[in-house]
Amino acid sequence: MAEIKIIDTTLRDAPQCLWATRMTTAMMLPVAEQMDRAGFEAIDLMSTIHFDVCVRYLKEDPWQRLRLMRQKVTRTRMQSAMRSKSLLSFDVQPDDVNYLWLECLAKNGIRRVRAIDGLSDLDNIVDILRRVKALGMESVGSVVFCQSPVHTDRFYAQKTRELIERADIDVMMIKDPGGLLTPDRIRTLVPAVLEVTGKVPLELHSHCMTGLAPLVYLEGVRLGVTQIQTSIAPLANGPAQPATQTVVRNLRSQGYAVNIDDRLVDAVGAHFRRVAEHAGLPLGVPMEYDQFHYEHQIPGGMLTNMKFQLQQAGLMHRFDQILEETARVFRELGWPAMVTPFSQLVGTQAVLNVMQGERYRTVPDEVKKYALGYYGKLLAPIEPDVLDRIITNGSSAIALEPQPLAPAVPRLRKKYPHLSDEERLLRHLYTGSQVDDMQAAGPLQTEYRFDQPIVRLLKELAKRRNPGRIAISKGGTRLELGAAR
Repeated sequence: MAEIKIIDTTLRDAPQCLWATRMTTAMMLPVAEQMDRAGFEAIDLMSTIHFDVCVRYLKEDPWQRLRLMRQKVTRTRMQSAMRSKSLLSFDVQPDDVNYLWLECLAKNGIRRVRAIDGLSDLDNIVDILRRVKALGMESVGSVVFCQSPVHTDRFYAQKTRELIERADIDVMMIKDPGGLLTPDRIRTLVPAVLEVTGKVPLELHSHCMTGLAPLVYLEGVRLGVTQIQTSIAPLANGPAQPATQTVVRNLRSQGYAVNIDDRLVDAVGAHFRRVAEHAGLPLGVPMEYDQFHYEHQIPGGMLTNMKFQLQQAGLMHRFDQILEETARVFRELGWPAMVTPFSQLVGTQAVLNVMQGERYRTVPDEVKKYALGYYGKLLAPIEPDVLDRIITNGSSAIALEPQPLAPAVPRLRKKYPHLSDEERLLRHLYTGSQVDDMQAAGPLQTEYRFDQPIVRLLKELAKRRNPGRIAISKGGTRLELGAAR
């Protein structure tokens, strides 16, 4: 049987779904060389949200992360992603900014780039994919799976044909960020797409939100998928990808060749289990099937972040109501695929509708821009009464017709003549002092330090209330804590 290739998502999508993207460079570096030798077709390392988290929260230079990983990952292609023309924010960037971003990715070690557009408006990604190939990187075109009246098998086949003909992509991918695919749907979708791919290999990406993704992968492979995306347990399952160990074992039991080094994969898994235990981070566990997920279709990473934000605001008791409203807004806005930025756009509007008690009383700028076509051609019309409220209640500063964007790179180079292109891009994308704050945090940490057992013990004891008297002895050393007798 055919060889099945594995694209690893342990460093990118798994922590995005399970750890709110808070995996540091120091957590990655100790196992980078092992991952490089494990036999993966590619290692998915960073998308634009990881750049954002690095700068704003981790205070790490994301370009330095790429360079450090490049020093250790020398055999396997490292992958990044382009989300339409928007990069870090919802706003569309000038073409020359996106092209410079690609040049910096290539210069800093990325060898494979995937491009997506949540509206499947291929005008937003065709030129990007052409530029990826011109820079010598492998180009991966993708369509985002969504369940709606407009997202039919015929729709996906047409978009696949157009991507291949217009962008001459190296790989075609079905991206299922919401874990919505079922074994039944994959049996019709994959043959429809393969009918137009020709020699271009088909890759499959899904999440375990409904518990069905491992079965979807097996069925997809049986039908002709040759590349799948998995994550190394324990950073797998839950809202993340299927576990590499389990999927590989199942594929081999059915006669497929998978050239993955199990020993190295297990070593990487053991490292991240230790990191999770030390840092108090959650591990992925299999999820039960939930039919309601097919109504709101919120992807894994966003669902994790939404729960966290509602808990912080003391609003977790409104969670189910917000999910129901999300499903309603999703339909009213014309079925935009629930992937960044449209999943956040739909979810934010749903939260506002619930909390304010009046639907569309407040309309975020991004929702109005979406309705007016700033992000691309809409897949289906917005419900007329909803569109009226969006136009009326949205900011009057937003022009009813999007205007062409002027080139920005010459201005950036003039404004920052002594900076690198990498830093120019960050300063273009971040306002205020965020880049300065990142740099002021000092050198990027490259070594992850686990506490010694005695330090962990003392930390745990310090968390307890009224521990009384505690004595710890080792050899001739004795440590006593508590009130003196």
